[in-house]
Amino acid sequence: MKKHLPLVASAIVGSAITLGAYQFMPQRTGVVIRETQTSAPILTSAHGTAEAAPLDFSATAERVTPAVVHIKSTIGVQKPQASAQQIPDAFRDFFGGGGNPFFFGEPMQQAPQQSTGSGVIISSDGYIVTNNHVIDHADELEVTLHDNRTYKAKVIGTDPSTDLAVIQIKEKDLPTLGFGNSDAVRVGQWVLAVGNPFNLSSTVTAGVVSAKGRNLRIVKDKAAIESFIQTDAAVNPGNSGGALVSLDGGLVGINTAIYSQTGSYAGYAFAVPSKIVEKVTEDLIRYGVVQRGFLGITIRDLNSTLAKEHDLEITEGVLVDSLTKESAAKEGGVKAGDVIVKVDGHEVKSSAQLQEAIGRHRPGDKVALVVNREGKEKDLTVTLKNQAGNKEIVKKEKQEVLSSLGLELEQASSKECKKAGVESGVKISKLLAGKLRQQTDVREGFIITKIDKTPVKSVKDVTDLLNSKTGGVMMEGVYPDYPGTYYYAFGL
Repeated sequence: MKKHLPLVASAIVGSAITLGAYQFMPQRTGVVIRETQTSAPILTSAHGTAEAAPLDFSATAERVTPAVVHIKSTIGVQKPQASAQQIPDAFRDFFGGGGNPFFFGEPMQQAPQQSTGSGVIISSDGYIVTNNHVIDHADELEVTLHDNRTYKAKVIGTDPSTDLAVIQIKEKDLPTLGFGNSDAVRVGQWVLAVGNPFNLSSTVTAGVVSAKGRNLRIVKDKAAIESFIQTDAAVNPGNSGGALVSLDGGLVGINTAIYSQTGSYAGYAFAVPSKIVEKVTEDLIRYGVVQRGFLGITIRDLNSTLAKEHDLEITEGVLVDSLTKESAAKEGGVKAGDVIVKVDGHEVKSSAQLQEAIGRHRPGDKVALVVNREGKEKDLTVTLKNQAGNKEIVKKEKQEVLSSLGLELEQASSKECKKAGVESGVKISKLLAGKLRQQTDVREGFIITKIDKTPVKSVKDVTDLLNSKTGGVMMEGVYPDYPGTYYYAFGL
């Protein structure tokens, strides 16, 4: 009997889980249950005509499956600290000599962990969109195309706030999927989910759109944007990053999560809308980082209770609780107590819809808001700002040295610095595959304060210093949640 890879999943009963990663676990004997064949479902006209035809998705499936890929993510060994051979002689006295077992012990040996997911080719030269949780922390990515060709892939950029990422393989003339209009998707329409569930390649399932604008609070990021398309198409672990398409073959979403008591499909699946996907992927490819515009407000979904508390005659919309100092919304005329009911001419009835609408824009973009203020609607125009409070496009430091180290950096906020007890520093916002993970046990959130005893106050300071170095480097800094100063030595 063939051996099958079992699904090993742990989920809180009734919780929403990301589909990620189908884990490669020790094999055990499985049983394949053959389902009883049934006749094809029949569609009849809403007008009751006698003619009916079998529901056939084959043309759409044939068109889209070549653009959906299988992604294997491998997370290798992470060492507790650089070994003696990796630390240059100049630093050994600092650590107390080669006899210190804490710093110079042999690296831990651990079998690499592998998991699989899906992705969608969005350009003929090899750009692929997938979920961030599919490729997060991977040391190696392998992409298998529909025709079984395999390639190594590199990460172009990630956006944890939407759980999206872009990777690339070196190839030309690849089949692609064009973006559809998720705004035009209607509840009740047919869609297909295409991916690689349970490591089974090129699987197509069908269902209908059950709801739009779902906020599940599963994206663990302080700037999370969640406005999922809900569908009842069968989606399982391994489908993450795969395509949700309309019957005309347009990409209307990226499958991301399921709602289940068991870890497998239970009738509820969720996809990031294509309008968000298109903007995020364009930013990651063009800038290396997502350009996100902010209103600078705190909000709540309006309901009958809030409406009564605030003496409002409406019960749908997004209530503005407060505004940050010098925020885009404040400068545009928004006031606390306003209820946002439209963005760019489209109704918004929930915070999820508002976040989706604003999340499509970049700093400097103008958005048209309609707010209900004291029972009357008022038109406002707001020019969005970035998180730093200005209207500039944020440029990612694309230095080769950061890429080789596997580092993404950002300026540590004053709040983070105060909590860590330092005046300024540069935070490691993300660790990717690279020398730093291979040679040290540094963690995301670490605030760099010095490089080789030279203070650093900006990302530019760090990159300039690293670019001027050869051989060994000593990195000094702090963690906001842990006392003391930490030192990490690594070789360039």
